[in-house]
Amino acid sequence: MKFPADQNILIIVPAYNEEKSISSTLSQLSEIKEELPVIDVCVINDGSKDNTSKIVKQYPDVILIDLPLNLGIGGAVQTGYKYAHRHGYSIAIQFDADGQHSAEDLTKLIQPIMDGEADMVIGSRFVQKTSYKGSLARRIGIYYFYLILKALTKQSFTDPTSGYRAKNANVIKLFANHYPKDYPEPEVLIQLYKKGFKSKEVTVNMNDRQEGESSITPLKTIYYMGKVTLAIFMQKIVRSKTI
Repeated sequence: MKFPADQNILIIVPAYNEEKSISSTLSQLSEIKEELPVIDVCVINDGSKDNTSKIVKQYPDVILIDLPLNLGIGGAVQTGYKYAHRHGYSIAIQFDADGQHSAEDLTKLIQPIMDGEADMVIGSRFVQKTSYKGSLARRIGIYYFYLILKALTKQSFTDPTSGYRAKNANVIKLFANHYPKDYPEPEVLIQLYKKGFKSKEVTVNMNDRQEGESSITPLKTIYYMGKVTLAIFMQKIVRSKTI
């Protein structure tokens, strides 16, 4: 697939202690970059205490931003959006460092933005049946946020917790200035809805985490659902401001 020369695309890879999986992820993205030279890859090393940064430096074509402290997923991803906005990228894509996302699906996320069909495109595991299984608790959480967002926006987001997303320049600008700190994926859907942005889902395949352990423990899951529920309702109540 070829993209117009005036399109420049940034893949944002937030990483925290991902030394066991980051090499495989970057090798996968490097292959895509050879096919699509308009793509740049930027790793946000979120204060990792392992060899994540050292491994990334072995990939000379990869942009590395080393954060001195751990900001969490929201702060790390927003750093990527700030970089994308400052350097004039037309599309930014969030891509997990742990091997769950497939680079083969990148064009599925990019094309609706280039066609003007959406401002943000979400890679969903549930629009159509895929090989993804997931734990019962995770599936319950996904369906819980699906119901809340359906009630508030009258739109169906089958995979509201998916972090595999592409955004156009207008959303990049918004997120560079305003992005939730904790577990941002469901919250930004109501944020974009209130500002009149169009979001769309496309089917993607996702793998299980390749190495390491998820940071979301059962206790954090309870906090996550409560915090994000409150944030979503606050987003609905508070009057929207211009970008």
